[in-house]
Amino acid sequence: MSEPSPWLWAGFIVCILFLIALDLGAFSRRPRAVGFKPALAWSGLWVALALLFACGLGAWRGREEATQFVTGYLIELSLSLDNILVIALIFSAFRVPPDFQHRVLFFGILGAVVLRGLMIGVGAALVHRFSLVLYVFGFFLVFTGLKMVCSRRELVQPEKNPLLRLLRRCYPVAPDFDGSKFFTCLNQRRALTPLALVLVLVESSDLFFALDSVPAVFSVTRAAFIVFTSNVFALLGLRSLYFLLAGALDYFRYLKFGLALVLVFVGAKMLLEPHGHAPQWWQCEIPNLAALLTIATILAVAMLASAAAARRERRRSP
Repeated sequence: MSEPSPWLWAGFIVCILFLIALDLGAFSRRPRAVGFKPALAWSGLWVALALLFACGLGAWRGREEATQFVTGYLIELSLSLDNILVIALIFSAFRVPPDFQHRVLFFGILGAVVLRGLMIGVGAALVHRFSLVLYVFGFFLVFTGLKMVCSRRELVQPEKNPLLRLLRRCYPVAPDFDGSKFFTCLNQRRALTPLALVLVLVESSDLFFALDSVPAVFSVTRAAFIVFTSNVFALLGLRSLYFLLAGALDYFRYLKFGLALVLVFVGAKMLLEPHGHAPQWWQCEIPNLAALLTIATILAVAMLASAAAARRERRRSP
């Protein structure tokens, strides 16, 4: 199928900018803690918009591209759950008040959309020019999936983070929060607040996770439009999903193993697909619908096992 027209790209970007402006202007003016019900409503809205986009994509571009989008969206959404665990650790390490967390996540996600757009553009160019890059992505995903069972708490140790060390050397940092501001005045000099350090850490952690998630969607499709749109919808729903799930992290104890299996699966799918370089006996194309069902099953089993384990612990505890 032909590449989407520039008008389709422009229309999608305009719609996303409108939704971001609506969020910033109407719902994020004042610092406030986000409750469960608003988070549930916003999470449902973002999922509904993603599914509506998939229906429109199926009508305009065909069922195959709609399946590719839904599969890529599910991959991104599932991997963002691991990102939520790290964000919760970051907020806990810096003791960020609940009233300021939504502001950090808004600007963090806004920056993540731009950075991932650049990464997807570079990745798509490499894939179209050098098909062997797909094997590099595949091996990297399998390796990352096998390594994921190890904890990623090193991402949230401020004293060991090289980016934060560099910021502290180049710019003064205030010892206390100044409301929801990222900059303040310290000894008559402009200084960063701890909230700015949190934003940098959230942004850098998302960049770390993008090294997994962006190549993972290339296992489903080579179309940059599908990769970008699935990433954007998953990212825009990340903030409300965080506030929805942050209080129930005990129910995700086996999620890391499920995500590891997802990465190994999509990496193997990428390695086995025919690229013209591997011998015929090695090539095995897995249909995207089968991949979608496999990923959904892995995640469902991991979530059910986590919920069952959490309930057993609650019954045993006094």
